[in-house]
Order: sequence, then C-alpha cells, then structure tokens
Amino acid sequence: MNPTNQGDPLIVIVSHRGPFSFTARRDGGFKLTRGAGGLVTALGALAQKHEVLWVACALSPADRAWAKLHEARPERVDGVQLRLISPNLQRHRLFYNVIANPLLWFIQHQLWDIPRAPSIDRNTWKAWEQGYTWINHLYAEVIAHTLADEQRPIIVLPQDYHLYLLPFYLREAMGERVHIQPFLHIPWPGPDAWRILPAQIRNSILIGLLSANRIGFQTDKDAFNFVQTCRFYLPDAHARGTRDTITYRGRTIRSTAYPISIDVQKVEQLAEDGRTRQHRAAFSEYLSGRQLILRVDRIEPSKNILRGLQAYRNLLESYPEHRGQVQMLALLVPSRLEVDEYQDYLRDIMGEAGLINAEFSTSTWEPVRIVVGDNYARALALMQLYDVLLVNPIADGMNLVAKEGVLVNLKNGVLVLSEHAGAFYELGDHALTVSPFDTYGTAEALHQALTMPEEERLARANKLHDIVKQADVNHWFHAQVDDALNDLSSHARKSSTPGTPGNKPSA
Repeated sequence: MNPTNQGDPLIVIVSHRGPFSFTARRDGGFKLTRGAGGLVTALGALAQKHEVLWVACALSPADRAWAKLHEARPERVDGVQLRLISPNLQRHRLFYNVIANPLLWFIQHQLWDIPRAPSIDRNTWKAWEQGYTWINHLYAEVIAHTLADEQRPIIVLPQDYHLYLLPFYLREAMGERVHIQPFLHIPWPGPDAWRILPAQIRNSILIGLLSANRIGFQTDKDAFNFVQTCRFYLPDAHARGTRDTITYRGRTIRSTAYPISIDVQKVEQLAEDGRTRQHRAAFSEYLSGRQLILRVDRIEPSKNILRGLQAYRNLLESYPEHRGQVQMLALLVPSRLEVDEYQDYLRDIMGEAGLINAEFSTSTWEPVRIVVGDNYARALALMQLYDVLLVNPIADGMNLVAKEGVLVNLKNGVLVLSEHAGAFYELGDHALTVSPFDTYGTAEALHQALTMPEEERLARANKLHDIVKQADVNHWFHAQVDDALNDLSSHARKSSTPGTPGNKPSA
C-alpha cells in the first residue's frame, strides 16, 4: 500500500467474518453482498474520514476463489481495501468449532455445566495448537506483510474472541510502530470463570491481549473484570490502584468501555420501508387488539428463551385475566446449529412452547407463536407493535434488540430487561429490571408492564428512545478511533515483548 499522506493514519479492522460476502457468477466474476451488522455500518462513516484496510477470513468457496485472485495485495471494494485470508479448512474447523465456539464463547457467557463439561482433552489441545494459535499467527503474518512498506501511523482494531493472540504476534512482527486496540463484543467474566482453561491456554490469552495498547469492552464491568483477571492469574500484572489500567512487563494497557449501539438513521429508514409496512399491517390484523409480548433473539442458550417462556406460563397461571388478551411472539434467528448444545436448546424451546399452547389454547387463541427465521423487516414491524419487549439474557455483551426496539416502537411499549444484559447499564433506569434466573419475578414484571398506566409508559419510552438516539454506532466507532489517535499523539510506548503465548504455525 502506497499512502499519499504520511500524516493520516491507516485504520486496519481485523475480524473473522468480513464486511462482504461473494457469490460466483457464470461469467467468472463475483456478486458482492454487503454485511448488515453494526460494524459494517459504522465502517461507512469511518471510511469517509480515514483510509481503511479490512482483513478477514474467506468463509465460503466463492470467498476463497475471490481471495485467490487477490492474494498479492488488497483490493478496493466498496470504499475499503479488503484482504481475505484462506486458511486450511481443517485448521479453521479446529479454530472455530472447537476453541472459539463453543469453548471460549461458553466460558465468557458462563454457560458450561461445570460438573460435566467441558473436558480439555487431546482434541482440545490439538485445536488450540493447530487451529486457534495457528490461525491467529496467520492473520499476523498477512497483516505484517501487507503493511511492510507502510509509513503512516497504523491503528489495528481486532474484533472479538476469535483473535485473542493476534496482538502478541502482530507486536512481535511489527514492534511498537503499530497501535493495537482490540474490541470484545461479548462479556468478559471475572477470574473464576477462566479457571476452566489450563494455565498455559488461559495465560496465553491474557498475554496476547496485553500486547495491545488499549482494549475495548462493552461495559465498565467487563473492563474491570479483565483487569481483575489479569491481576489474579499473571504475577507480573499490576493495576496500581486503578480499575481500568494494567501494567505488565513495562507496558501500560488501558481497559475501556465503548458500549456498542445501532445505526439509528438506517434503522429508522428501514422501519418505514414498504416491506416493513406490509408486515406491520399483517401483524396488526393478526393481533386483533391483543397486547403483544415480543422477544427477538438468536437461538442460543445465553438468550434465556426457555426461562422467558416459563415466566410467561407463570403469568398466565397467576393472572388469568390475561388469557386470551395477550399474545407472545418469539422471533428466533438460527445460530450455530451445528453445535449440539444449540440444537438441544431449540428442541427444549419448541417443547415448552408446545406445552403452554396445549394447556392454555382456546378455539380462537394460541398463547405462544414461535417464528424461526431471519427476516429483519418482520422483526422491525413487530418491534413497532409490541406492548412489552422481553430481553432477559443470562449474559450478553450488549443486546442490540433492546436498543432497536425502544427506538422504533410506536405504542410506548415497556422494556423488561435483564440485569445481565450489557444494555442494562444504559437503559436499566427506565426499564423494568429482572434477574434472568427469576421466572416468578419476570412474570410479575410482565404483569406490571401490561397494566402500567399510559403516562408512565410514555415517560419511560421517551427516555429510552432519547438515550439510543443520542449515541449511535458511529459514535461507538469514532470514540475508539479518537482514543487511539490520542494515544498515538501523546506518547509512543516502548517495551520488551512478553513471553510467547503459544506454538507458532509451521511454514
């Protein structure tokens, strides 16, 4: 890459899933599909101010074919420079399906059934050494090679739990001339959760992250938990009386909260799109004046869908006046169904919903409707119509459904929110807060929401709407970049590189 202005920084986003996916065309070319996630959305505004290089993994045969055509150098795609890596498929399986998902993801959401699982066996160690470690090092090699002649300041933003070792390997390859600032989209639990991992793996993760300059988390609690975890497991890590800084072997690393949000303008536009209007009209007729309790979730155990259904059953048992007058709709998006635990969880959800319907249905009323699929227009339409939005995760990095819902709702709907959702720290004061484990308390909160006076509903809804409106996803991304730029301008850190976090891949 040949910069025209050596004073402007190059922003390097590194993720497992890229901003675009490719589909092969018959003429030998490729059809481009832009991702719909918040990270991709924020990129649009960022790319207008800075040069952006995005490095990601080729996940489909067409992605890999495109990557092979452009393996010599990044290719400009829709305003950004794109570089895709194509790891060995077996190594990628070990990296993704054994270590990243489910091992790390389940640890960080504290969902393992500790007396029974996990077992760190020979296959786990093989996956760590030949999959996770290998692919993290491959990312670092590709980035270092791509940026070998780069003269501008470089800010690298690795995304999430797939890339915990990348800061170490990148620091090893590029030294202090690169500013590394990972962001973690999922929760970071306290030290006890990490005892599941053997010391070598656990400490490698911590040392990998401590090779960064600054680490971003969803909440202050996550940032504090990271500091405490490092202090607990690494003898040379010290907080020196702070809650948000770790000093480790001559380096000072900041732990900072950047609560992620949504693209407010885009969500508002889509909420008035023709397809959304059609769904809204159809569901308004379907509800026939009944109050709507809505939930919109990926099908994963952390979302606590099963206890939400149990709470709804408790509501119908304790307050029979709601029977026939309320409708629960659960929009469930398939997620990681190749993982056994997720398949089992979906079966349990469908079973519980079936039992509720069997017990309480009448000839004109079915209490629960489960809709499985990924249809954002349908979800937005129902978010506009809910009387109660139930968001009760066991653990969540943020939960953007809570923010989308309170932004677009047209009925002064009430948000029932778990105290373990990341969004709780921004929205909790104006929601009805519940413990995700308390099905009785959640049933009581649902009743309170359904019977709340209109004046109180309006006040709560307005406060929630304003909070989301004032801090969208562009604010989230620019806050990280601004801090990185301030770090670069204030001082250049020099330090020794900490000990190796794991085995490197062979050539």
